[in-house]
Amino acid sequence: MLTHHRLPVCLSVISTDLPIWFTVQNDATLYQKGQQRFHVLLREPPIHPWKKEKSIPDNPHPLQKDSRRLLWLEISPYRVSMTMQGSDSLSYRHLWEQGVFGISRYWLQKDQAEGHQSLQLRNYTRLIELEGSSFPKRLELDYELWSDRVQLGRYLLTLQIQQ
Repeated sequence: MLTHHRLPVCLSVISTDLPIWFTVQNDATLYQKGQQRFHVLLREPPIHPWKKEKSIPDNPHPLQKDSRRLLWLEISPYRVSMTMQGSDSLSYRHLWEQGVFGISRYWLQKDQAEGHQSLQLRNYTRLIELEGSSFPKRLELDYELWSDRVQLGRYLLTLQIQQ
């Protein structure tokens, strides 16, 4: 039976060896798809545009198109996927499974006439930890990102669900 809840969440991705840190706090819709299987849907809060130098005659609000991206996570104790949709210039999908090399794919969209290009990387999942047996409270994911034989960093993804 499909049940859903609207709850506040905090999603963060932090690199342990690079200066990368990303946090989203917003309400999310949590769907229970089965025993210990969940879907989490959340929108990034609006990104406020920065002020550009007056000498650059360009769009004064460059981030407004990409400010409401949809993040969709599919969670189980053994497997996690995350998809980002809704951006005019970038989309991605990560597939993680503990102890396995998974796929991280990025789609870079140019002009509608030119189509899009994709970039595929590999990720090695060191740890997937899901707290909460009947209802998820916290997800922690520890993974490495790889391009061929070059490691592109180690990352910690944490999803905290407040009840």
